[in-house]
This record gives sequence, C-alpha cells and structure tokens, in this order.
Amino acid sequence: MLLRFPPWKVALVLGALILGFLACAPNMLNEEQRRSYFGWWPTQPLKLGLDLKGGASILLEIPEADLRTNELREANRMVGEKLRETPLIPIRERNAQGDAVIVRVANATDTQRAIDRLRTLGAADMYAISQRPDGAIELKFTEAHFQRLMNDAVEASRQAVQRRSDNTGLVEPNITKQGENRVLIEVPGLTPERVTELVDLLTQAGALTFNMVDTQANPADYEIGVPRNNRVALPNESMGGAPQVVMLDPIISGSDLSGAFQAYDQYNSPNISFTLHGPGAQKFGRATSANVGRPFAIVLDNRIISAPTINSPITSGSGQITGQFTMQEAQDLAVVLASGQLPAKLQVVEQRVVDASLGADSIQAGVLASIVGVVLVIIFMIAAYGLLGVFACIALICNLFMMIGVLSAFGATLTLPGIAGILLTMGMAVDYNVLIFERIREEKKAGRSPVTSVEAGYEMAMATIVDANITHLVAAGVMFMLGEGPVRGFAVTLAIGVLTSIFTAVIVARWIMSMWLRATRPKWIPI
Repeated sequence: MLLRFPPWKVALVLGALILGFLACAPNMLNEEQRRSYFGWWPTQPLKLGLDLKGGASILLEIPEADLRTNELREANRMVGEKLRETPLIPIRERNAQGDAVIVRVANATDTQRAIDRLRTLGAADMYAISQRPDGAIELKFTEAHFQRLMNDAVEASRQAVQRRSDNTGLVEPNITKQGENRVLIEVPGLTPERVTELVDLLTQAGALTFNMVDTQANPADYEIGVPRNNRVALPNESMGGAPQVVMLDPIISGSDLSGAFQAYDQYNSPNISFTLHGPGAQKFGRATSANVGRPFAIVLDNRIISAPTINSPITSGSGQITGQFTMQEAQDLAVVLASGQLPAKLQVVEQRVVDASLGADSIQAGVLASIVGVVLVIIFMIAAYGLLGVFACIALICNLFMMIGVLSAFGATLTLPGIAGILLTMGMAVDYNVLIFERIREEKKAGRSPVTSVEAGYEMAMATIVDANITHLVAAGVMFMLGEGPVRGFAVTLAIGVLTSIFTAVIVARWIMSMWLRATRPKWIPI
C-alpha cells in the first residue's frame, strides 16, 4: 500500500538524500570554505576537464619500426637462451638484422635441429622460421603476432604514461587510446611552461639494462648502436661519451626492478636507489658471483651511465645508479624507472595548449544552459500538473544534487559532454513523472479515489519506466566500452543520471506524495 511507507524505507531515503547533498556540497564552496566546513569529508569537488579548465593535449605515437626493433632484440635474446639449452647447439652468429633474427650455426648438420628447437619458442602463429639460401636461419614475427605486440605495447604505454603523470603531482590526467598505435594525454590546468617538462618525462623510453662489458673488444671495430656478434658499442657518459663495447644480452633489465627512488650517495650527490624483486635479485646475484673483477655497464636508453667493476657478489637485491645527476634529473629518472619502461620511445604527433579563458566561457555557458533548462522544466511541470508538478520539481532538484554528489564521490572529471549528459538525464527524470502523472489522471477520470489513483499510476507506469531505463543503461554501457574520451564521459554521466533519476523520480517523489496524502486526505487530486 502507498500510505504504508515503512520507517526503515524513510530512513534509507533520507540517508541517501543527505549523503548525496554532502557529497555535492564541496562543489558549491570555495577552497577556504571547504577546508573550514568540509575538511573532515572525503569527497572532493568535481575535477574539470580540458574543455572546461584549459590545459595541455598531447598526442603520442608508438613508431612501428622502433617497436619492431625492440621486440626483435628481445626475440634475439630468447633465441640465444633456447639454443644454449642442453644439449647446446653451437652458433657462429646471432643478430637482429632488419626485420628478422639471423642465426648461423657452427655445424651445418645442426641446422634442422636448431629450427625445430626455435619452433618451441611460442605458438605456431607467432614466428615464421625458415632457412635462407645462404644457410642462415631466419626468424620473423608473423603479422598477427606483431599486431598483438602493438596492441600490448599501446596498453603498456598508456599505463606507464598514467603512472608517470600521476607521480608528477599534476591534476589527474585523462589518458586514452587513439587508433591502433597512439595515446592521447589531456592534462587540465597545465601551464605552457610545464608542457615541455611533461613531454620529456613521458617520451623517455626508460629502457634500463645491466650488461657485462667486453674488455677484449675494440670499440673502433663497431659502429655505435649497431649490434654485431651479440655485442654493441654504446657511448659511456662517465667517460665523456667515449664508446664502450657491452654484451647485447643483459644481466637484468628494468622489468626486474621492484622500485626506484631518488636518494644521495656518500658525497651527498643525487643518485637513484633501486630494489630488485626476487627473481631479478637472484639473476643479478648469480651474474655478479660469476664475474668478480669484471666491469658491468648500467645502460639507460642506449647510453652507458656508468660501468663499475664487480668487487664482490651483489646478492642484496638493491643498489644505486650514480652519475652526474641534478636533483631534478634524479627525481625524473626515478619516476621513469619506477613506472616501467616503454615498449618503444613515444613520439609527439600533436601538442596543443587550450587557453583557460575558453574553459571559463564553457563553464559559464554550461551553467547558464543548466539553469535555464531546469527553470523551464519547473515552469512546465507546475503549469501542467499543479501540486503534483511541485512534488516532481522537488524530486528533480534532489536528483541534481545526488547526480553531482555521486560523480564527485567517484572522482569523475566534468567535461562539456558530461554537462550534456546531466541535462539529458534531468529531462529524462521529468519524463518518468510525466508517465506516472498521466496515468494518475486517467485513473482519476475513471472515477477512482485519490489513493487508488496514485497507487495505480505508479504501479502501471513502472513497467514502462524500467524498460526505458534498461535500454538507456545498455546504450551507456556500449558507449563506455567502445567510446573514447568525451564519449565515455557522456556515458558515465548518463548511466549515473539514469540511476539517480529512478531513485528521485519514483521513490522520492512517491514518498513526498505519500506524506501529502496521509497528511491531507484529499477528496480529489489537483491534476
């Protein structure tokens, strides 16, 4: 029965409304007022998107050639490990050349055995392995496998960029995938002066490896950066940029790090301290134990930072990277290493700064549109449905507070499409009341009493309301899963608005009407 609104339901309705208002309240106060009155409350105001607050928009791209080169180097390392398995297959040469890994076995009779072993590196659709006319074994990526590598690289880059952005203390960025190999970063409120700093931080590959130094090799015999005989010459910054030859297969890599942070050495100079996870610490311990007295190179993005000598086995699982770092350079490098290396160095495709004045104009226009829309809806509802329209308008205002409160509680970012979603759901909330009120009017014309008319109106309109909201939620879900950026922001506000609209238009408005009916016991409904 409508008049039997149990106390526990009343408590739940009031509790939800109060929580919604408290979550929304920080948006109506300035910073000083929030600290004074709502310092104890965890919910923060809605974050403003790039189109409202201004800031920077940076479009980054993963170059296909660079990704292929990096993945071939990793495949080259895996090939070496596979051929060293027992029984060992001796080789004369193993290098990543062009778009393939080339292997020349020491004995021609081992060629087929080497091919069969390499085919166990992965599934059949991952690598194309064949013997060239000159007798060398050639391993290439299949197109399907390389496409999977590209998809994985884009997601890994997006996550690394997210971690690096978060560690800078910037306003929470909006990071989305664009196309097949691009990542879009939008940072609201970022000044032009900090854009270059952010771009440098995001595009640094952060490829850290520890490689043994080949002290017998002559750097003059190698072209810098071009692998040959499983070795490569790289510039050593601690030696003024002079080249030094290191083994191509690393002892450990950045993926073995469990953490990195800026610290100081015994001379109070900035450096980077790092820790290794269990398997990485074990690999490093075995390598240093077997190479006491030999130097190893700390390589970052194909540059040797330093090449210390292994004086004793390093089994602690931690260490320091020293160099001629400034404080800022050490902090940025620690952020890069802690966030994980990029699959390939990102390139800037587009970079633009949105002026904050455009954001202010957008906010003003959005607020004005919202106010005008709400006022027109209130006027229409009161003119069309009288007192029942007043009840609907009270529920509508509650819906606005709750919708903004829920968005604030989830830490959502408000954009222009988000404002459009809020306005749309406000109109939809009124639609639910229109369906109910029209049904009540029909029941009234049929001669029913006020109480039974209201009950029939709500009960018979509910099926239509539920069906409509299911379709809205499905549409919002599809937009969220398949859309990017502004489309997803619109989908979030639409979905939240649908849920809060059902609560306020059906439950809150029904509760208000219940109290009116119980208090006045009207003989007719003013509709």
